[in-house]
Amino acid sequence: MLKFRSCLAAFAASFLVCSGAQAADQALIGAAKKEGQVTWYTTQIVNQLVGPLSKAFETKYGVKVNYIRADAAEVALRVMNEARAGRVQVDVFDGTLTSAALKKENLVLQWTPDSAKRLPAQFRDADGYWAATNLYVLTPGFNTSLVAKGTEPKTFQDLLDPKWKGKIVFSSSAGSASGAPGLVGLVLAEMGEEKGMAYLRELAKQNVAGVPVAARQVLDQVIAGEYSIALSIFNNHAVISASQGAPSAWIPMNPAMGTLSVASVAKNAPHENAGKLLLDFLVSEEGQKIFRDAAYMPVDPNIPPTDPSLRPDGTKFRAIYVTPEQLESTIPKWAAIAKDLFR
Repeated sequence: MLKFRSCLAAFAASFLVCSGAQAADQALIGAAKKEGQVTWYTTQIVNQLVGPLSKAFETKYGVKVNYIRADAAEVALRVMNEARAGRVQVDVFDGTLTSAALKKENLVLQWTPDSAKRLPAQFRDADGYWAATNLYVLTPGFNTSLVAKGTEPKTFQDLLDPKWKGKIVFSSSAGSASGAPGLVGLVLAEMGEEKGMAYLRELAKQNVAGVPVAARQVLDQVIAGEYSIALSIFNNHAVISASQGAPSAWIPMNPAMGTLSVASVAKNAPHENAGKLLLDFLVSEEGQKIFRDAAYMPVDPNIPPTDPSLRPDGTKFRAIYVTPEQLESTIPKWAAIAKDLFR
């Protein structure tokens, strides 16, 4: 678990090395325009992000974007099935775990966009198979009508207070970092194996409810008053809901878990150049501003989210960041522990 501990000083320092945006290579632009279209399998929300990004890309380059929205597992399966049938249709795909799974199947093109080279090293694959597009920061959230602001639990230890027994919920999805497995991994990374397991056993005595839905739906149940506290939600979702009048807030509990949504170009993509150009656009300064405007958290350290407090600063609010490969290799272990403890 030590390898999951964040080196916060190095992380913060790496933010300082970023330079201005780099334009895509003119030869690549020309080749992409000749192909005329690109197919993108995405896990992102269509109305919130995919639509605006696609429109901006089409306007800038005159290349049509065809997109299909699915969760990470569905995207990976679709890409695998296409490759096995010898009829690859996808050019670009994204997700938190998609690229890690498809790398094992030799279905990812080894290519790094120029625009990613300005980013801190942890936001691009060392071997060149993916570039991060946005951050997800997982924290607890709560219903402000049921828990008055200022009285919410602020530390892991606070969650063990008897007054929260039976009032806490998280996602029980076995393959998700945003549910019980991710929480287990975060606790073990922060506390170590022995102390972490001891803490998790105590937390299990709080009768934490596990619901087989995504983190967004967990927050929705808290907002509806079915529970008071969600253990692991995307903190920007709480802000979005609060801006729409919902009794929603998030807790900057230290540490949070930081995961990356990453994008890759498919190996043997039918529109490889257009795929490369789209990936370059996603992580470019222009693309990152569209992520920000859609209430996502950009990876570009020079482009703060709409609410700057959402992104860990490494001091008052810190995070443990895990790569897609680390998640893919360790989630089964974390899920087994969660299943054993939180029955």
